[in-house]
Amino acid sequence: MQSTSSFILPRSGKILKNRTVLAAMTNKQSHENGVLSEEEKKWLIRRAKGDFAITTTAATNVTEHGRGWVGEMGVWGDHQIPELTNLATQLTKAGTISLAQLFHGGMRAPQVINGVQPISASENTESGMNGVYTRALENNEIIEMIQSFTDAAIRCQKAGFDGVELHGAHSYLICQFLGDITNRRKDEWGGDLQGRSKFLCDIIKSVRKAVGPEFLIAVRISPIIEKVGIYLQDSLKLADILSKMDIDMLHISCWDVFQKLDDEKDSPSLTRLFREVIPMSMPLVSTGAVWTSKDAQYVLDEGADLVGVARVGIAHPDWPKYLGDNTYSPQRPPFSEDDLLEADLSPVFIDYMRSWKNFVIGGN
Repeated sequence: MQSTSSFILPRSGKILKNRTVLAAMTNKQSHENGVLSEEEKKWLIRRAKGDFAITTTAATNVTEHGRGWVGEMGVWGDHQIPELTNLATQLTKAGTISLAQLFHGGMRAPQVINGVQPISASENTESGMNGVYTRALENNEIIEMIQSFTDAAIRCQKAGFDGVELHGAHSYLICQFLGDITNRRKDEWGGDLQGRSKFLCDIIKSVRKAVGPEFLIAVRISPIIEKVGIYLQDSLKLADILSKMDIDMLHISCWDVFQKLDDEKDSPSLTRLFREVIPMSMPLVSTGAVWTSKDAQYVLDEGADLVGVARVGIAHPDWPKYLGDNTYSPQRPPFSEDDLLEADLSPVFIDYMRSWKNFVIGGN
């Protein structure tokens, strides 16, 4: 199995041209009202033309007050559908499978941006919230939030996207329900893993019922986030639960696919551990620190069906085209501003990337 080989998604029968996935990446390029900008569309379409089999949008919020950052695209209102349609049409024309990543910031939806007290599974705060505490969602509000995710998926379907990815990783709202530190509820939405995963599972059920069988649903999770209370054994159990649901792929956000869980030389990778608990019929996407063609092959050899990338896709929009060469090792950061402009990043996106350590020459 090579990263250049095609792949059929078992549940839907959709054919992917290769094994590559452009993972969702924050880029802060869209408008205040959540409408996609020309700059954000240009960035995504360029990667689709670069032969990524799946192209995923940045995280896009399902309610007006769920925004995690300035310049975030939205799917909370019908006013956003025309530009979503424009993007989806062009992605399809480029030959990629298009996914919109749906999320809500939860405790990471700052009050300074949204103008309201943040919400979460329980009353929470963290250093970035500057002393602001979340309000725990009431039962009826959880039901309304599930409907917001569902309505957002319907808008994406109307716009022509092939599917959505539910963002259950990186400490956002779904992840906050999954973690036993951020979710201390005593009702049906909390407690053991079955209760803490109910929010995500009910979103999946609601979305699938609304969009029908042809629309793709991917789920992204983080294997370990200790500050939220997400630990590996629970994540493996969650993967087993999700593999029995009506989804099309499970995406694990490893940050570093080469990370070993202990110092033993033969310690299994996270990719291998997840592959061992989910059936081969459930496609597995693994993402984190992949850069070269050998890196991509390693992920596949460890049991993933698809290889997700983020940073390498920023500077190298044609990355998938070169994976047939097993010596391919593209330039690494730092990159010049001209390099990134040539790769169809806008000045706004480049300024954001300056905050990433050693990514842009002259940045942090």
